[in-house]
Amino acid sequence: MSDAQSFLRTTSDDYSRWCGAMEVHRRLLDLNPEYAENRVLIENTAFAYEHNERFAARQGVIDIPVVVHVVFNTPEQNISDAQIHSQIDVLNQDFRAANPDLGSVPSVWRDLVADARIEFHLARTDPLGRPTSGITRTQTGSGDFDTDDLVKFTLSGGHDAWPANAYLNIWVCLLRRGLLGYAQFPGGAAATDGVVVTHTGFGTNGTASRPFNGGRTTTHEIGHWLNLRHIWGDDEGCSGSDFVADTPNQAGPNLGAPRFPRVTCNNAPDGDMFMNYMDYTDDAAMFMFTKGQAARMDATLDNARLSLTRQAVPV
Repeated sequence: MSDAQSFLRTTSDDYSRWCGAMEVHRRLLDLNPEYAENRVLIENTAFAYEHNERFAARQGVIDIPVVVHVVFNTPEQNISDAQIHSQIDVLNQDFRAANPDLGSVPSVWRDLVADARIEFHLARTDPLGRPTSGITRTQTGSGDFDTDDLVKFTLSGGHDAWPANAYLNIWVCLLRRGLLGYAQFPGGAAATDGVVVTHTGFGTNGTASRPFNGGRTTTHEIGHWLNLRHIWGDDEGCSGSDFVADTPNQAGPNLGAPRFPRVTCNNAPDGDMFMNYMDYTDDAAMFMFTKGQAARMDATLDNARLSLTRQAVPV
């Protein structure tokens, strides 16, 4: 049984947040030597950026083209354009530290809040240069999907990725019970590169359901896509690390909406940074990235995902 599956079982039969990114990461490490080699280089680069040995090359804000692949089995799962646009709006607030709930960050950490200088827009042209809404729609015979990437291929009931060097691919579908989303860290195959989110955790209206109707699942998964780890380090103890110096060490994922401070791993008096987008709290309880996390994202956009910052023709 995988670590993610073990965690899911410990959370009873509720709909607590579960992200499958680390399950995918470990699978790729086991099966793909090239991915493992790429990950070493990417992590070494991220370390250099966070420790001020290298600095962000880009100036200003990067605007990333997004294609949303809606893969639906029932009419309800065929989410509206309005639901998709609501998610893009959330991303543009969260990655620019412009979200209206930012004032809820405890005062002790307000100086750490980062504007990641990243914005997102639905693609205006498809891979063949034709005008597009940035949304594809595919009816599938599959009842639901898992972390095995089948939703990313037309032949297995999903939709093929658009070129990963030019677009952020987001697949929206029904994921199996308890799984809100997953992402592929930078360094993997282009055919599976991107983010998958269950339709009930995507955007802020339509089928989005409490407590995951704030669009933060997609913020969390794009964080992984830009090389951020879960804030507790995925060890279910105090020895793990997210490789970011300005996020406190914590014992494991936080669920629901904890009350500040929540102390674990001898991190008193301030405790866990459970309001970080890379924890597992409810959407209404997470509302910040840190400067250290922004440095890791800078390293990714300057290197592993550099092609997205060098679009000759806006897409």
